[in-house]
Amino acid sequence: MFEFVFAVIAIGLGGAGVPSDGVGRPEVPLRGEAPATPASPTAPASPAAPASPDAPGRAFIMDAVPAGLVAEEQISTGRFTTAAEVRPILNATRGNWVAVREYGGKDYVYVTHLWSWRCGLAAMAIAVNDAPLRDWPLPPCHKTLATPNAVLGDDPLPYLTFEPGSVQSVQIQLVYDDLGMAAARFSRGDVLIP
Repeated sequence: MFEFVFAVIAIGLGGAGVPSDGVGRPEVPLRGEAPATPASPTAPASPAAPASPDAPGRAFIMDAVPAGLVAEEQISTGRFTTAAEVRPILNATRGNWVAVREYGGKDYVYVTHLWSWRCGLAAMAIAVNDAPLRDWPLPPCHKTLATPNAVLGDDPLPYLTFEPGSVQSVQIQLVYDDLGMAAARFSRGDVLIP
């Protein structure tokens, strides 16, 4: 039933076309910004802490598609595993890409919504406050399962932790698997949840 509803939404929003609001390749790409390295719930990361060169979190320069990415064929399967299928949904739900929560003396930055539609994405980057955008590796798409976008117990957690009250803004940059791009910036007050 949900697949049918999402298919109707996708068709109603224009399917695989690039909407005029800039989803796809932005006319003015974000420059030189990238995410804090994901931290475990017991080891909060500082928004200003640089990532180790060996750790995930390579710089994400938005003048071009990150090296090594190749556009995937866009065959709609009804399983929401391509950019053609997930772009309309992520465009319509842009306000849900990120959430910030104060919990247990920390700021949590959640990207659960994006991970739930990650099978149509090739890469994702995040920047907190004025830090540069950093690559945040996505969990694999589980195409052999009935629910390929499911976040499984072995997948990395879809959040970062920071010092309490330190997250004032979050910027997200997406690269779809057809190499189109989308970006959004969120202020703390717009995405703060109880």
